[in-house]
Amino acid sequence: MKKKSFDEEFKKLRKIFIGFFSLLIPLLLILFLLKFGFFEKKIGYIDIAESPSDIYYENYDVSTLNNSKKNLEIKYGYEIFIKTPNYIGPNSESIDNMYSGNRLSCNNCHLLGGTKAFSGPLIGIINRFPQYRGRENKMGTIKERINGCMERSMNGRVLPVDGREINAMIAYLKWLSRFSPSDGKIEGQGFSKIDIPNRAADLERGEATFRTICSVCHGIDGKGLYNKNLGIYTYPPLWGEDSFNNGAGMTRVITAAQFIKSNMPYGTTYLNPFLTDEDAYDVAGFISQQQRPTKKNLELDFPDLLKKPVSSPYPPFLDSFSIEQHQLGPFAPIMAYYQEQYNIKKTK
Repeated sequence: MKKKSFDEEFKKLRKIFIGFFSLLIPLLLILFLLKFGFFEKKIGYIDIAESPSDIYYENYDVSTLNNSKKNLEIKYGYEIFIKTPNYIGPNSESIDNMYSGNRLSCNNCHLLGGTKAFSGPLIGIINRFPQYRGRENKMGTIKERINGCMERSMNGRVLPVDGREINAMIAYLKWLSRFSPSDGKIEGQGFSKIDIPNRAADLERGEATFRTICSVCHGIDGKGLYNKNLGIYTYPPLWGEDSFNNGAGMTRVITAAQFIKSNMPYGTTYLNPFLTDEDAYDVAGFISQQQRPTKKNLELDFPDLLKKPVSSPYPPFLDSFSIEQHQLGPFAPIMAYYQEQYNIKKTK
């Protein structure tokens, strides 16, 4: 009788333990997956976990649009954005429509169709123009800003301001901006900040980082991965004839390091960076020293030299620091100089 009672109690205890552990193990698994981001919800192109505000939750998928006249223009603008060389570049069917001088696409820098936080997102961009531009020292229009990219990042020539292509791009940007505030300012705008090392970029460390990590996508020669079928780069060249020229913003080490930190290797987000600030800084320095196309008349940039970023890699400057220091740092002494001499706080 006692043995039977003991067996029954043992069975009850066993059921309790089995039930307890059957709940505990899935709970621990869920906590593990949450910690490492496996339950981050995805909507359209945007990963909510990487988005700093609700503006990134909206629908930016052009395939959901019908084929009204207005929507067809938006879709065409998007196609130009994603497959730039096929419409306004070297792959264009018409020689008269070859405006970009390389086979980069807008999407190579403004990731996910211009909708990724801290990769120069274009959501709200329309509402931020006209805008003062230090490089020209005047108020500029959004079309002038696009053409600035055409001459620098795309190493080409300006688009006709009344042409079909630039108007389609504007239509796409307006569509992207439809949920943005009236001033166009959004969280995740531009690039994320980094703690700039108080030293020059270490080119040997930068090369090692490039060879170990960046070359997996961009190639050991930095020439990227070209998709012949689509006519665009899956991963863009970081230097060479088919890359941006020396007048582009990405030639500035601080700017490039900020972009790299939050976006590279491809798929990285600002919440889960792969590289340290120093890694990004050094590899940006290494990339900046490679050969690339040369833009003419760079001496005309920044008519008011007080507006020129300290990391602009080309003269003239309003200070006596060397060109090499403007290219590779350390930047803190240059920033301190402008603060002391002109009461100007420079951050890039």
